[in-house]
Amino acid sequence: MRGRCNDAVDVLLVADDDETSSRIEAEFDDIAVETSVQVVSNGTEALRILTDAATDSSAGPDLVLLDRDLSRTDGLELLEALADEAVLGRRPVLVLARPGDSEAVRESYRLGANASLEKPTDAEGYTELVEAVAEFWFRRAALPVGDG
Repeated sequence: MRGRCNDAVDVLLVADDDETSSRIEAEFDDIAVETSVQVVSNGTEALRILTDAATDSSAGPDLVLLDRDLSRTDGLELLEALADEAVLGRRPVLVLARPGDSEAVRESYRLGANASLEKPTDAEGYTELVEAVAEFWFRRAALPVGDG
């Protein structure tokens, strides 16, 4: 992961709720790890970005943060499309699910999500979420680099 080498970590945030998007972006701006957050509001756009990046392992996001409850394209539909394309599935995908939505959690993992996280319900929750993602995925995890 590029972020482990002192480069900016590229995050693709797939969320169509403006409050969720703006809070997560603001929290990533406040962490110690340099991040670049690209926000898209639907799974179709996210799939296009990931497909384009699949031909160049140095391009595209290091991590995908996916809101399970997209209004036009269900987040699980995007996960299913990623699972169907093995080369696209190499990037970590973290799914945000409503608190207590155990079915969404089960489905997220079944479709290959790397983690399912509880979607925050307040400002403090967004801070904790982004700090936890940064701590594990940007500082601790050892992920494959390149096409290997």
